[in-house]
Amino acid sequence: MKTKIAIIGAGSWGTALAQVVADNDHDVMMFAKDPKVCKEINERHTNSNYFKDEFILPKSIKASCDLAEVISNQDVVLLSVPSHAVREMVKSIAPLLKHQVCIINTAKGFDPITNQRLSETIRSILPKKLVKAVVNLIGPSHAEEVIYRQLTLVSAVCKKVEFAEKVSQLFSNEYFRVYVQKDEIGSEIGSALKNVIAIASGVVTGLNLGDNARAALITRGLAELMRLGKVLGGKLKTHAGLTGLGDLIVTCYSNHSRNYQAGIKIGRDDSAQNFLETNQETVEGVAFAKIAHQLAKKHHLKLPIIEAVYAVLYEKKRPSELIKSLMNRPLRVE
Repeated sequence: MKTKIAIIGAGSWGTALAQVVADNDHDVMMFAKDPKVCKEINERHTNSNYFKDEFILPKSIKASCDLAEVISNQDVVLLSVPSHAVREMVKSIAPLLKHQVCIINTAKGFDPITNQRLSETIRSILPKKLVKAVVNLIGPSHAEEVIYRQLTLVSAVCKKVEFAEKVSQLFSNEYFRVYVQKDEIGSEIGSALKNVIAIASGVVTGLNLGDNARAALITRGLAELMRLGKVLGGKLKTHAGLTGLGDLIVTCYSNHSRNYQAGIKIGRDDSAQNFLETNQETVEGVAFAKIAHQLAKKHHLKLPIIEAVYAVLYEKKRPSELIKSLMNRPLRVE
């Protein structure tokens, strides 16, 4: 049975996920703000802002700049916008919804205004009677590989397991496998905090500190992720899964990772100043470093790596100096 899916956002991830569900023979309508993007998707079946011209999307994928048209009569509304844009996009959608839908969120971060998890933000804005469930579709995945149908495993995360199962069935195929997860807190924290650790991983690479240092950083970063996740109510088991360790590995090592690439630039300069002044891309870890810093302070947690990334980004500290201070901390049991 075909499902009607609205995908809000025509960036790289929205486009890749549109292809996944189109490959599964579902009806897909994308929303893009730029008329040129809509025209290109509808007529040429390409999205050259993100993928090479020769890459042809399934012809069944349609696009529109009319948000009301895109979400009209859809069964599922998938949000594929950066975390900082989720609140305003959901506010735009709210008055246009006329029937019950399942909301899927794909952003990995927290609400920068309230420090809430994104699923909480979505539920707080949309009328309860019109939302069947909010499901997070997250895990170790880069659009640059999914668009070429390379093997990818992610998780559908929802408190209501039956809806996570429906999303799993909706997206799963021979190259895209979706597991079911109900630990919303642990999954959202893992997928957000790994971006901060990935910036640190890039810094280590940019400073040419070697593989030993990166392995140690990622391992200790996972410990900090687990520490914060536990105090906020997440399950430790979740952090060993796709939305924890899996997402951490791919984001800390992949050249597709914007957070990792940002860290490399910062490391090479031994300063975040030039990166912050010139960056034009969405690097989720920058915003979440501040949120994680605030959460750690609120809950009296010691998160040395997170605090170091925060200091580099917001206090103009030099990475090389902070690494020395991290290495000279009092010795302790692991």
